[in-house]
Amino acid sequence: MATSSLPDDSTDHAAQGTPAFSPLYRQIKGLLLQSLQAGEWKPGETIPSEMELAARFRVSQGTVRKAIDELAADNLLVRRQGKGTFVATHAEQHVQYRFLKLVPDSGANVAEGPAQRRILDCRRSRATGDIARLLGLRSGDAAIQVRRVLSFEGTPTILEDLWLPGTAFKGLTAEQMADYPGPTYAMFEVEFGVRMVRAEEKIRAVAADAQQAALLEVPAGSPLLSVERVAYTYNGVPMELRRGLYRTDSRHYRNELS
Repeated sequence: MATSSLPDDSTDHAAQGTPAFSPLYRQIKGLLLQSLQAGEWKPGETIPSEMELAARFRVSQGTVRKAIDELAADNLLVRRQGKGTFVATHAEQHVQYRFLKLVPDSGANVAEGPAQRRILDCRRSRATGDIARLLGLRSGDAAIQVRRVLSFEGTPTILEDLWLPGTAFKGLTAEQMADYPGPTYAMFEVEFGVRMVRAEEKIRAVAADAQQAALLEVPAGSPLLSVERVAYTYNGVPMELRRGLYRTDSRHYRNELS
C-alpha cells in the first residue's frame, strides 16, 4: 500500500488540491476522508492508531487527534475506550436511524427497523434530467428506482420513491430491500460498500392524490408531509435520492437544531 504523506513543509503548504490556507489538521482530515471513500477501512473496522497515522502523514499525533475528533463529531468515526477508533456504521444503535425524523406523538422513539416494508417496484431505469442532476449523473445514466410503503404497527405510514446510481448498486433486488433485517442504510454498507454520512432535505405540505391515498389508506386530499432527501457518502458524493410522503395524523417530524 502506498504511503500518503504531506510535503515536508506541510505547515505552510496544503496537501494536493487543498488551498494553502487550510489548517494542517483539516488537510489530514481530508486525507482520512479520501481513505474512507476509497474503502481502505470499511464500516465497523478499526482505523490505524494515532501514532501510526502520524507517522504515515509525517505530522504530530496532536494534529491527527484533532482531525479524528472532527470526524468523530461528524459521526464518521467512533472512539471506543481501550479499543481504538472505528469507522462508524449505520448498524451502530446510536446512529443507525439518525436520518429518520418521524416519531409518534406519544414521544416514543421510532426507527426504521420495526417498520414492515412492502416493495411495490424495484427496477433498473435511465436517470431523467432532474434525477441525474441530484445524483451527480448524466441524463440517461443507469439508475435503480424503488417504490415502497413503510408501515408501523400495521399502519401504512410512509410512501417512498428511491433512486440510486445504477453502477454503485448493481444487482440490488426487491428481495434484498424487503428482507434485510436491519435499516436500509446498513444494507447499503454491507452489500454495496456505500455509507451515507449526511443528508439534505426539503420539506413541504401536500395533499394526497387518489393513488397515494389508497397506498397510505387515507382519504384522498388528506394532508401529507412531502420530504425530499439527498443522501451523500464521503466527500459530498450523492448516492441516494428519496422522495417520501409521510402520514402525520399520529406522528410528527422532529428535528434537533444546535
